[in-house]
Amino acid sequence: TKITTIEPREKAILVGIKLPHQTLYQIEESLKELANLAITSGAEVAGEVVQIRDSFDPRYLIGLGKVNELSEMVNSLNSNTVIFDDELTSSQQDKLNKKIGVKVIDRTALILDIFVQHAHSYEGKLQVELAQMNYLLPRLKGRGIEMSRLGGGIGTRGPGEKKLEVDRRKIQKKISLLKKEIEQLKVHRNVQRQKRKGKRIPLVSLVGYTNSGKSTLLNFLCDSNVEVNNKLFVTLDPTIRRREVDGGRVLLFSDTVGFIKKLPHQLIAAFRSTLEEVKQSDILLHIIDSYHPNMEEQIEVVNKVLVDIGANENIILMVFNKIDLLSRLEINRLKERYQDGVLISA
Repeated sequence: TKITTIEPREKAILVGIKLPHQTLYQIEESLKELANLAITSGAEVAGEVVQIRDSFDPRYLIGLGKVNELSEMVNSLNSNTVIFDDELTSSQQDKLNKKIGVKVIDRTALILDIFVQHAHSYEGKLQVELAQMNYLLPRLKGRGIEMSRLGGGIGTRGPGEKKLEVDRRKIQKKISLLKKEIEQLKVHRNVQRQKRKGKRIPLVSLVGYTNSGKSTLLNFLCDSNVEVNNKLFVTLDPTIRRREVDGGRVLLFSDTVGFIKKLPHQLIAAFRSTLEEVKQSDILLHIIDSYHPNMEEQIEVVNKVLVDIGANENIILMVFNKIDLLSRLEINRLKERYQDGVLISA
């Protein structure tokens, strides 16, 4: 499957905003993650800007002085894209585009763009397109929007490399059709699930923060070859593998899309039928990157999504991956804190 690449690579400036309830460290870590997302999408990070504010500016999200500073930075670094770590309204995006003179997008558009590039299955593409349409619809003015002024690249790609639809009525009709198609696939998935239950085959789903090592572990458990890459959101399409255990009993293992902080609600809604597989699992393996400096926060993010999709009542086994990168002291602390957890190096 062809994955869209950016030629030439876009040069992006990242923008973060620190509000009173946040620490500067949290903003820096969030911008690091945003940088990884930008790189995964095919862009190059040219620089970043952080503004400390009491609240978001209703016009530009950041203050006018910072907008002017950002505009100068864009010119001096020869950048052609600005990515905000927080979601922009349609009005804010329009004002910033005009003021800065280059394409301005937000974290949500960036994540959706990565999903476009990584969705390979028919169902995956449908779900991503639905998420994109739901994101685009409230950003249309009147009967349409002039997308060409944004140029190509990040935030303008559509599934199957089609030009994103820009007419409001057509988008609403398309959303309706996509929902029907996804619903039909959901019915098919339910039939498959009932067959599986009839045969009493247990399903084990791997969940976790993106890039925590789920696919690597799935490959190890099932001797399979699911794509593994040190990038975010490589696995979008639900992957189910079977494994025979002692006594000839069969287990099914399912890999799922990774979760992330500020995961767009449009994606959770669009991928709900796929995430239903998680809810219906007999056991969840919550794969955790034990070496990540924000491990605790990542655990919280995953737990919140599990609550959102109604899977928090399932049997959940916490699996701490990458322990080969930890010191003996760190391993002992981990064992002490999470006594029911399993420590591995996939």
